[in-house]
This record gives sequence, C-alpha cells and structure tokens, in this order.
Amino acid sequence: MLIFDTSFLVSFHNEDDSNHPSARDGMQAFLAGEWGPGLLLEYVAVETMTVMAARRGLGAAVRVGRQLVASNELEFVPCADLFADTFERFSAQKRFRLSFTDCAILVAAERRGATRVATFDADFRREKAVRVVPGRRR
Repeated sequence: MLIFDTSFLVSFHNEDDSNHPSARDGMQAFLAGEWGPGLLLEYVAVETMTVMAARRGLGAAVRVGRQLVASNELEFVPCADLFADTFERFSAQKRFRLSFTDCAILVAAERRGATRVATFDADFRREKAVRVVPGRRR
C-alpha cells in the first residue's frame, strides 16, 4: 500500500517542477500496480491544491483537486479520525522536522499497514516504518 505525499503530487502535476520526470515515472509504476493500492489523505489533498494554486494558479489547483478526488486508483481518507493521534505524534517531536500532514501520513500508514510513501521529502527517509518511493531526489 502506498500513501501519497504533497511533494510527489505537486511534482507530478507541475511539469516545470525539477522532480516532475521522477514523479511521472513513479506514477507510471503505481498505475502498473508495483506498489499496491494508493491512499490520498484529506490533508494531502488540501495541501496539494494550496501549493498548486500558489505555483500554477487557481485553475490548475481546481483541476488537480478534481482529478485527485475523482480518481478510481486512490482511496480518499478523511482525516478527522486521525487528528488526535496525529497531534500526539506532532507534539512529541523533540524539534520540528515533520509537518502536521507528514505526521498524519505516518499515523495512517501505521493504521492501514502502508509501507510506502510517494514523496520527495527527505525527512521521511529517517522513518523506519515506511519506505520512500520513487527513489532519491534529483
């Protein structure tokens, strides 16, 4: 099972992003079934649309949001039930390293048995519970 992070989705949907080629290849691997089912957390969808609006405009953000929510390949995961555990994980950090959304991804991974995160966020590489795909950041 694979959980998508904002950095991966923004890179995939933004052809000007330096990680776009890697994200495109990673998405092809996901769609070919290499990493199992995909999860899209509500927080990640919100972040992705916000970043896309800032970088590519509101129209691009709305288009990406519609694609994500309508995707048959992704299971949309509402985050209300994750909030308390996410807040605990976020609060327990010795220093700020993982965003609230990143902590929610880890909580969802634990609960759902997901072992992979599609991300370009290097902080996930320190987490033993998940493996980062599609590989090293360019």
